[in-house]
Amino acid sequence: MTTPNLKITRLMTELVQRNGSDLHLTGDRLPYFRIQGSILPADTEEYCKEELTKDLISILGDEKIHLFEKEKELDCSYGLEGIARFRLNVFYERGRISCVMRALSTNIPNFSEIGLPDSVQQLLKRPRGLMLVTGPTGSGKTTTLASSVDWLNTNNSDHILTIEDPIEFVFENKNCLVRQREVGEDTNSFSRALRSALREDPDIILVGEMRDLETISLAITAAETGHLVMGTLHTSSASQTIDRIIDVFPTSQQQQIRVQLSASLIGVISQTLCKTKEGGRALAAEILVNNNAIGNLIRESKSSQVYSQLQVGAKYGMQTLEQALAIHVEKGLITKEEAYFKCNRPNVLNGLFETSMEDI
Repeated sequence: MTTPNLKITRLMTELVQRNGSDLHLTGDRLPYFRIQGSILPADTEEYCKEELTKDLISILGDEKIHLFEKEKELDCSYGLEGIARFRLNVFYERGRISCVMRALSTNIPNFSEIGLPDSVQQLLKRPRGLMLVTGPTGSGKTTTLASSVDWLNTNNSDHILTIEDPIEFVFENKNCLVRQREVGEDTNSFSRALRSALREDPDIILVGEMRDLETISLAITAAETGHLVMGTLHTSSASQTIDRIIDVFPTSQQQQIRVQLSASLIGVISQTLCKTKEGGRALAAEILVNNNAIGNLIRESKSSQVYSQLQVGAKYGMQTLEQALAIHVEKGLITKEEAYFKCNRPNVLNGLFETSMEDI
């Protein structure tokens, strides 16, 4: 049992009490919190490197620390009883042990709470196919996937298998049987777990991160063979997501992958988090829903034309990131400056603002 008097657990508790997202620790340096997107120093003294090392050993155990000393990096999760679960990345910085901890909410929000449109639910009603959630680090991808799994767990009667690194949200069985496997603890890699998953009778597979060719290839195959597959990529738009998947493969295989992806892809959610006027965070998402027009563009290697389909695809549940940002500005949720900072196409966003002014 973790001793509550450890400095590290006191800081973890303070992070949660202040509604922060991340705790940054480095030996012989001040701790820092990330609160509502801003980095702020903790009101305490520097964290002695010997004490930080001792505290990490106390909460993680000798086995994980030995792995860290061997690899010089460690990803894992940790639950502080009665407070929250945390995702940890331990590393060295200029020879000093360092750690970043992300606080994970024990309450899984629903789609309306995180600001996702109803079209996402429609994607999850598909019995098979590949759904991708993309965006930069810290854009809420894990929360979107957790909300998706919770919705499926409530509304379906399926076997859901997740492969994560590390496990962040813990799911209890509702109407579904949910099994969660952690890379490093329960399996050696995403690709090995995904290959094994196809023999474990799943209906729905969540792949925490599609990092390499083998994992992406297996995910597409699983989607083709009757499974609903959800995964993440670090891309900032729907068209970039399509290109990233295709470009992972050798040139000789890319046309075949285009054909497979055009048939198996059901949708892409490319999201970012914006600072609100009131100091909170608001999600803005680009939504692609695969249809005949999108499928043809993927097959014909015309991903550059996907954006134009998003602009006119509202009846299918599609929207561009710029449309989502413009709506936030119109509602007074975020500033125009924040919208321009977060958008991919400033000229398009400017056009939306001008059109809005003409309508007034």
